[in-house]
Amino acid sequence: MSEQSRGTGRIRGTGSRRRKPTRRHRAKVIAAWTVAGVVVVGGAGLGYAYMALDGNLSSIDIDAKLGTDRPDDVDDGSQDILVLGSDSRSGDNGKYGQDEGAARSDTAMVVHVDKGHKSASVVSIPRDTLIERPACESDTTGDQVPAERRAMFNTAYEVGGPACAVKTVESMSGIRMDHYLEVDFTGFKKLIDELGGVEITTKTAIDDSKSHLDLEPGTHTLNGEESLGLVRTRKSVGDGSDLGRIQLQQAFIKALMEQAKSVGVFSSPKKLYGLADAATKAVTTDSGLGSVKKLTGFAGGLKGLGADDVHMVTLPVEYDPADPNRVLPQEKAGRQVWAALKNDRPIPASATEKSAGDKGDADKVVE
Repeated sequence: MSEQSRGTGRIRGTGSRRRKPTRRHRAKVIAAWTVAGVVVVGGAGLGYAYMALDGNLSSIDIDAKLGTDRPDDVDDGSQDILVLGSDSRSGDNGKYGQDEGAARSDTAMVVHVDKGHKSASVVSIPRDTLIERPACESDTTGDQVPAERRAMFNTAYEVGGPACAVKTVESMSGIRMDHYLEVDFTGFKKLIDELGGVEITTKTAIDDSKSHLDLEPGTHTLNGEESLGLVRTRKSVGDGSDLGRIQLQQAFIKALMEQAKSVGVFSSPKKLYGLADAATKAVTTDSGLGSVKKLTGFAGGLKGLGADDVHMVTLPVEYDPADPNRVLPQEKAGRQVWAALKNDRPIPASATEKSAGDKGDADKVVE
C-alpha cells in the first residue's frame, strides 16, 4: 500500500493545530499506548461513569471465532495481549482518505505482563515480516481463507480481521493471547490532546515529507496531530524503513507513560474521566475486556508499571535477500524471544543483538 503524499504542509512542534494534510494517511498508531490508556481507565473509582463509558466500547468475541485449536491457556497470573493499529478509513478516520480494499494492521505489538504485574515486555512485529499465515475465516464473508507461505504479517488482519491476526500471532509464538486491543489513530490523537500533549526531546532535526513532521532539535510538547506525525515518521530515522519507525514509536510510548503519571491523572476525577472517555472511544477489545468494569479490573493490576518497568524489543528479523523491502524472522532468535515470554522471563539481550530491527537508530533522533 503506497504512502504517496498529495499535500505540502508540515506539522511543526509548536503545539498549535495547523491545516490538516489532504494526502492519504496510513494508520501508524502506537499500540502499547493503549495499555497506558487502559491504566488510566482503571486508576480510580469510576463506578458512577460505567454506563456512559460502556457505551463507548466495541468488542469482539475472539474465543468463539477461534474455538479450541489454540495454545494452552496458562493461568499463572501473567497476561499476553495483542495490540494492533489498523489503517481503516471508517468513521472519523475517513477525513484521511478512502479505503483501498480491506484494512491492514500496520502496527502490532505483543505485550507480556509478568505474573507479579511488576514488569512488562513488549515485542513489536514489523508489518512487512514474511510469515506462514494460517488458514483463517474471513470476518466479512465467513469463507475460509487458505494458509499462505511468505505472506506479509499485516495481511492476516486484512483477510480475516482480528481473529486471524490473533491466530497468526499464536501460530508464530506458541503463546495464547489472553486479550486483544485494537486502536484507532483518530482516537489516538484525541487521547493525546486530552492528556495535554506529550513531551519529546529530539537530538537532531526531523523533517519527514511523508509524515508531515518538521521539528528542530530540542524539547517539544506535541499535540495529538503532531504525535501522530512522530509515530508515522520513518524517512528521518535510520535507513528509512519501518524498523526505524518502530523504534521511534517505542520511544514515544515511554514518554507517553511518563506523561500520564505526571499530570495528576489519578488525583483529578475530571482529568481521569476525560482520559477514560477518550481511551474507551479509541479501542476495540476482545469480549473479555468488553466493559468498563472488566477493563478496570484488568487495568488495576497494571497501573503500577512505569516506563522503566517496560522492556521493548522488535521481533528479531533480517532483510529478505529476494526483496529488501521485506524482512524475515530470525528463527533461532525468535524462539528465544517467545520462550522468554512463555516462561515469564526477561527477553535476553542476545536474542536481538544481530537483528536488523536494532539498527533503526531512533536513539540518535530522540531521547
